[in-house]
Amino acid sequence: MRRTPAPFLPLVLIASLTACAAATDYPSLERRSAERVTGSAAPVTPETPPPPPEPASPQLTTRLAQLVEQARSAHQRFASRRANTQRLVAAGGNGAPGSESWSVATIALSDLESARSDAMLSLAELDQLYASESIAAAESGNRQAIDAIASARDQVTTLVGEEDQILATLRSRVR
Repeated sequence: MRRTPAPFLPLVLIASLTACAAATDYPSLERRSAERVTGSAAPVTPETPPPPPEPASPQLTTRLAQLVEQARSAHQRFASRRANTQRLVAAGGNGAPGSESWSVATIALSDLESARSDAMLSLAELDQLYASESIAAAESGNRQAIDAIASARDQVTTLVGEEDQILATLRSRVR
């Protein structure tokens, strides 16, 4: 039996494979109809950005300034009465309840609390404005008014907080 030499074997195999294919059997490289892009998708257009939020109304800004000023004036009245109240509480706070010095210290403390209540009125109105604007902002999405009210409310809360600390200290000295 005669053997084909090894270097000629690949050539024989290639020749036998090419003999099976006809010249027209090769696939075309053109695009087929299934490969064509057809569809009804519209090009994406960028969304327009929302309009900038409206600033707080001039009426609201004016009212906030009035409330903060009202709280500052009440705080000044509180500060002017503080020294006298501290002196009277130091003198009569340890007296027996119902004694003259105890009564004077208690009245002075009540007068100081009254000055604090004027600042609390401003804070209460700011809280009411904050609540109503929060409801309106939930519907409209405009937070400018809420931020302005929160800023004013923080200022008044700081003043009232200082007054609360002073009053708590003085109350602790009165039996």
